[in-house]
Amino acid sequence: MKSRKILLKRSLLYLITDKARLPRLSLDAIGVIQLRNKLSAKSQVLRLAHKLAKRLSKTKTLFIVNDYIDIALLCGADGVHLGQEDIPLRQARKILGKDRIIGISCHSLAQALKAQKEGADYIGIGPIYATATKPEYRAVGLKVLRQLKDKIKVPYFAIGNIHQGNIKEITAAGAKRIAVYRAILKAEHPHLAAGKLFNKIAKN
Repeated sequence: MKSRKILLKRSLLYLITDKARLPRLSLDAIGVIQLRNKLSAKSQVLRLAHKLAKRLSKTKTLFIVNDYIDIALLCGADGVHLGQEDIPLRQARKILGKDRIIGISCHSLAQALKAQKEGADYIGIGPIYATATKPEYRAVGLKVLRQLKDKIKVPYFAIGNIHQGNIKEITAAGAKRIAVYRAILKAEHPHLAAGKLFNKIAKN
């Protein structure tokens, strides 16, 4: 079985996808893959989750399901990612147990501190920049990363329209980890894009 919490601490690059089929990627660079699909029926999401779980089961890449705790359990995922409006973290922990990973989306220092206090294993902080993936959320900017730097001890991933061109700004603000979707999956050469992102974040 994967040493989930150890692998999480080592993870620098987090990929979000809405599909089971991924381009040819070197999974050595990607520490976490999250299935986030809010448009398909849950039965379809479950099928996608089973496929991804099978593919990642013998790798060191963690597999996280967005929102759906039941699907995470059914497919044997490494954990679940929850939003501010989803089931409370403490209730999720009772269902998932202490060994599985629970991540929380946060948009401010106050939310991040609350998630850390309640036992979140990691935090997704953002959106740092305005993003088409979540247009309903206002960009929180780099300021929030500077606020988290010395106060949040659990791993946190900066998210929201992050790409090779703004990695230096992200790391200068104190973030050591990033989560992306378009920067890899919409790149002309996803394999190369993933490698470049990993190398840039690893250098800082």
